[in-house]
Amino acid sequence: MGLQLLGLVRQLDAVCQVLTELEQQIDLEYRAHPDAEVVSSIPGLGTALGARLLAEIGDDRTRFADARGLKAFAGAAPVTRASGKSSFVHARRAKNDRIAATGYVWALAAVRHDSDWAVRYRARRDAGDRHAAALRKLFNMMLGKLHHCLATGQVYDPSLAFPPPSPTEGRPTTP
Repeated sequence: MGLQLLGLVRQLDAVCQVLTELEQQIDLEYRAHPDAEVVSSIPGLGTALGARLLAEIGDDRTRFADARGLKAFAGAAPVTRASGKSSFVHARRAKNDRIAATGYVWALAAVRHDSDWAVRYRARRDAGDRHAAALRKLFNMMLGKLHHCLATGQVYDPSLAFPPPSPTEGRPTTP
């Protein structure tokens, strides 16, 4: 029994060593990518999630003509089914599952570590969305910001992403 356990511990140590080396290699490759600075500037995206997103989205910037295409591919954009007077909005089922899973973790990390995204999340929850739906809607918004940043080559700027309301916003207009 003791020898078997010792053998298993050695195997586990070898696997841990390989995983550490793989993590270091992913970090090096990610940082060498031309879009790594842009992707890393967005809240919630670190090396692992940023590398996964870049790998799934690809380098071809013409692949998604606009943010709507990227959102649909990732499964963040809702699907509306309408017939007659009935209309139903559902979460998209046909999607890239790896990006969708990444999006859930990305949105959760952004909510926990960035006050702007936390405010947006709380607003969605106060509007009646459940946790997963609120995160999916945030992920939808985040993909729009990511698409814009990648298309323009600009790093994420929260003051541009969430500008303060204008002084006339919310006031009734008089003729």
